[in-house]
Amino acid sequence: MKTLMVQGTTSDAGKSTLVAALCRVFAKRGINVAPFKPQNMALNSAVTKDGGEIGRAQALQAIAAKVEPEIDFNPILLKPNSDTGAQVIIHGKAISNMEAGAYHNYKKVAMDAVITSHNRLAKRFDLLLVEGAGSPAEINLRENDIANMGYAEEVDCPVIIIADIDKGGVFAHLVGTLALLSESEKARVKGFVINRFRGDISLLQGGLDWLEDYTNKPVLGVLPYLHGLALDAEDAVAIDNNVTNATINIAVLLVPHISNHTDFDALRLHPHININYVCHTQTIPDVDLIILPGSKNVLGDLTFLKNEGWDTQIKRHLRYGGKVLGICGGMQMLGNTLNDPDGIESSLKQVNGLALCDFETTLATQKVLTKITATLLLNNQSTPCSGYEIHAGISQGTALNKPFLSFDESHPHSFAFDGFISDDNAIAGTYLHGLFDEADATSQILKWVKPSASINPISIVDHREQQLERLATMCETHLNIQQIISIYEGHNND
Repeated sequence: MKTLMVQGTTSDAGKSTLVAALCRVFAKRGINVAPFKPQNMALNSAVTKDGGEIGRAQALQAIAAKVEPEIDFNPILLKPNSDTGAQVIIHGKAISNMEAGAYHNYKKVAMDAVITSHNRLAKRFDLLLVEGAGSPAEINLRENDIANMGYAEEVDCPVIIIADIDKGGVFAHLVGTLALLSESEKARVKGFVINRFRGDISLLQGGLDWLEDYTNKPVLGVLPYLHGLALDAEDAVAIDNNVTNATINIAVLLVPHISNHTDFDALRLHPHININYVCHTQTIPDVDLIILPGSKNVLGDLTFLKNEGWDTQIKRHLRYGGKVLGICGGMQMLGNTLNDPDGIESSLKQVNGLALCDFETTLATQKVLTKITATLLLNNQSTPCSGYEIHAGISQGTALNKPFLSFDESHPHSFAFDGFISDDNAIAGTYLHGLFDEADATSQILKWVKPSASINPISIVDHREQQLERLATMCETHLNIQQIISIYEGHNND
């Protein structure tokens, strides 16, 4: 198997996007290609077919490569649950919560998991396209590194470095990054890609010539700024949605540990739906629907929500006829109490919920991880839907006697129903992520929110395919693909 790694001068330089684009380019050329990220830190994750958890970006890259997402594509996933700690997920399963210092010492063990996944993939794929994390020039993280050059040195693979010119200082970023690498690491770097360029490329040529002459490394291409590019985000929430004269207005509460906010991509992209991401110190605006999203630290985020005064504003919203939807951790907040006796997510043991519906939730050590198909039980209709579950909580109470979903026989757990719809039809909750990805289910939810509205929902699956094809075409046009092939074909890796 050949291996090619994409590293970046900074976070958000375009590593995830470039790997996804190249996965699609090579898949279309008939190459048996797979994505790989040794270590990922992200709150947006995806569930694999075999019930594991990986970063959302690797799931997207797998789709780009036209292969089924699997745990080996992202052997180490870190999900932050505080400013200094994270849940550590190895080969798809959570093993423990660790503070940053403890994990730094654990990296030697984590590298074994990374190499195990690499070797398993080597037996089945012809090409592995690897995404680094952050920057390889972060001096404080160089010791025992498994995410960037530490991995590249271990498996002996070539590296491409990408930099975002839209941030400014692109030549300093590239030259400075290269300067901070060891001699063997510098030799491993085979070229540069400049990302998000706007304007006349001829005005950049002098800088490109200087860069190649100064570093003795080729510029493999300059990618243009793609306006309107919308793909599954790994972490950052896109809060720039601002639709005037929208048919439906929705507020999503931006709690500190929000997870899987890709749930709302299909809504955010719709020209007749306005998504308001309500941030710290902001008041919830007058909307049709308030959504409480998933959270990696539900008890902590519920405390934050109350401190913001959003609990009072939610109750006022309900009094004036608005609707409320809780998803996963957001659903758990709607009940009477949240219990975390074993400290699964935080040091808080119990927090009173919003008490809007009669149930309570206890976090358990065994996390539910599954992709499911189900039936949405809304508006006296039975609508097929699908998605995935990622949660540690078990909810029980009379409110759940009127469920939001019924599961088909493929659900791996004993319960046949999920979530709830309140007796007054104003509040709903569910553990299902990906709820808005399918048009039929979204239509029913929007009808529940505003019966008078008539909206044709967006299929996120179709939209994602359009964006991946757009990316692939851009790379074919603006990158020297043959030179990139020569880099990984000519390097002495297995």
